[in-house]
Parts: sequence; structure tokens; C-alpha cells
Amino acid sequence: MAERVYMCIDLKSFYASVECVERGLDPMKTRLVVADPDRTEKTICLAITPAMKALGVKNRCRVFEIPPGIDYIMATPRMALYIQYSVRVYSVYLKYAASKDIHVYSIDEVFMDVTDYLSYRSQTPREFAEMVLKDVMDTVGITATCGIGTNLYLAKIAMDIIAKHSKDNIGFLDEESYREKLWRHTPLTDFWRIGPGTVRRLSRIGIENMRDIALANQDTLYKHFGVDAELLIDHAWGRETVRMEDIKAYKPRSTSLSSGQVLSRGYAYEEGLLIVREMAEGLGLEMFEQGFSTNLITMSLDYSHSSGREQSRGSIRTGCYTASVKTLSDSAAELYERIRDRAVPVHKINICFCNLSTEDVQQYDIFSQPEQQEKQMKIQRTMLDIRKKHGKNGIFKCMDLMEGATMLERNRQIGGHRA
Repeated sequence: MAERVYMCIDLKSFYASVECVERGLDPMKTRLVVADPDRTEKTICLAITPAMKALGVKNRCRVFEIPPGIDYIMATPRMALYIQYSVRVYSVYLKYAASKDIHVYSIDEVFMDVTDYLSYRSQTPREFAEMVLKDVMDTVGITATCGIGTNLYLAKIAMDIIAKHSKDNIGFLDEESYREKLWRHTPLTDFWRIGPGTVRRLSRIGIENMRDIALANQDTLYKHFGVDAELLIDHAWGRETVRMEDIKAYKPRSTSLSSGQVLSRGYAYEEGLLIVREMAEGLGLEMFEQGFSTNLITMSLDYSHSSGREQSRGSIRTGCYTASVKTLSDSAAELYERIRDRAVPVHKINICFCNLSTEDVQQYDIFSQPEQQEKQMKIQRTMLDIRKKHGKNGIFKCMDLMEGATMLERNRQIGGHRA
């Protein structure tokens, strides 16, 4: 079978580049950060331009970490605008490959299987990449980087480690060149799926680079990393068995919906309960709109760092599959009351509706009143209709106006940031 060719394309400093393009500025030369000026100095910069990175400012830093002597533009996040740009870039990709051969990895990054298109166009992988990157620049004015590899993993690494530091923003790796160029590369955190925790665990057993992993005793690796050792070993050799068709055919065994938010300050018990009900009702409507029901809710609460208490976790079953927002809100509140440490402020809340099912949107048990449940479903359908016509804040509850409530503000955001 002929060797396949994959590409991983990333839009350089995407959010910051969009803000520069909108202002008629050069993203590669302008000092700009994307951050919300209405938040505290501890807020994270969602993106910074290459010009800021050249001054030693780290990506995803907090505003107060930017040295005071640097003159720069602070751009308020505009998530809806970034999504529009992402769609425009994706339309460029569709000029060169079918959607079945493109996997959207994030808002600014895609994988492409370009094997069949190279022979059709009589182009080398580099020529194909140059053509696509030029079209992206001509269409939206943003610089893109491209990694080319003989498997998906190598394409990603070629983009992350090589392309971002090459003059033409293109890098190539096959298994042989991967071992030649990157086996001794450090830090290991530059490699996809290797975080600081994994690096520390590897260091404890004398492993400092990919060559060490490849040549290590496999029994030792499996002892310390379990099944994850298989992926470490394969990637150390530059191997990846997953192909584009595997990604497209993948279907998860179970589905879930989750919502989380970091609160602007530590919330006391009653304030936290208000947030839990808001989150459960918002998530419940989203689930109902998608035609799902659930019988299991999980929750995690992170407490303020100064409290000395880290986290509480728990789960609760609703008794039967339900899409009733009232039932879900009551169950989430019950779970919160059960796991919450009332003595310390909560700083972060995550709620997940698990085991989603489409078979029966609503089930009844012997204690249910079908008429009341059906009435609740009609109310929810009406609420969704109003929101579709007038926006998410077209209808809300009185509790959303209480001090400490966040739902109305969050409904004006995308991904936790200003739309």
C-alpha cells in the first residue's frame, strides 16, 4: 500500500492575528494581546502576536505578567468574529480537499489527508502546502503553518516543532527523519500529548527524551504508565496507526454534556447553590433541544486556594431517564448540598449530564405524574422557541437577576468570552 501523506495546518496566533487584520495591522509586527480589559489583571491573554513573543512574553500568560515597559494594544475578545474567520478559512481548505479528508481539531487547526490530491494535481506535498497557505493568506490575511507527515502524529509534530520555526512555515517528517531530528529534542513537553506531569514521571525513571522512551524497557514503562505506555512507545518511534477514515468512523460508546465556570470570586454556600441551579437549567435546556435525556449527573466543586481544601466530587441518579429541567435542577441542587463543604468558598463548578440517550426523551416511574411532566415539556419547547427568536436572554427566571447570578452574562458569551 502506498505511503499516505497528511498535513496539519495551524493559524498562527489566530485570535491576535484576526484583531490585527481587522485593524489593518501586520500580525507579525504588531504588539497586541487579546484579553478582556474589564476583568482583573489576573485574566489570561487568549492570544498574543509573534511580536510580543519575540520580546519574551509567553503565550497564554496573565496580563500582570507582561513587563510594564512594553507598549502594546489590548484587544477585547470577539469570539463570534473568530468563528466567522475560522469558517472562511475552512472554505479555503474545501477548495483543495473534500470534507471526508479534513478533520477539524480546533477553531484554528485542522488535519488533512492529501494523499489522493497530490497525484491528481501532480504536486509534491510541499508544493501543495505552499498553495494552501498562500490561499489562506490571500483570503483572510493570516499566516498559517503546516506540518507534513507520513502519519497524523508526524504531521502534528512537524507543525508544532519544525514548521513554526522554519522560514516558509512548513515542516516535514517521516519516521526516519523524526528519529534523526527529534529523538534527542527537549523539552519533551513540545511533543503532542506529553505534559509536565508525564515528564516528571519519566524523569524519575531516567528518561529525558524520545530516544530514551524508544529504547527503554517496555515492562518498566507499562508498570509506570499502564495502557498509556503503548502510545508513548509508538510515538517515540514516530508510529501512529489511526488514519483519517478511523477518525471519521469513530462513534463514542456513551455521550455526555457538561458545563463549567470559574467564578470571579469565592462563592458562599447559598450563592453557589444559585449558580448550580442556573447551570443545571441551562444545560438541561441544551440537552432537551438536542433530543437527549439523562439518568446520571456528576459534579465537581473546586474551592478557593486560600481555604486549604481542594475539591469535592459526587454523582446522583435521577431514578429514570429524564429531560425535565426542573427534575435536573432539583437533582443537581441535592447533589450540591450533599458534597459541598459549607465552611469554605467555592471558586469553580463543573456539572455533567452523563449516559445521554435518544431512545426515550422522557420516562415515567410510579411516582411521576405524566400530565405534569408533559406540561413541563411544553413549557421547555416554548422557552426554546422564544430563545431562537429573541436570543438566549429573551426569556429567563427571576433568580437570574439575583446578586451573584451569572447566567445572563454567560449567555452573552461564547466559550466563556465575549461574543
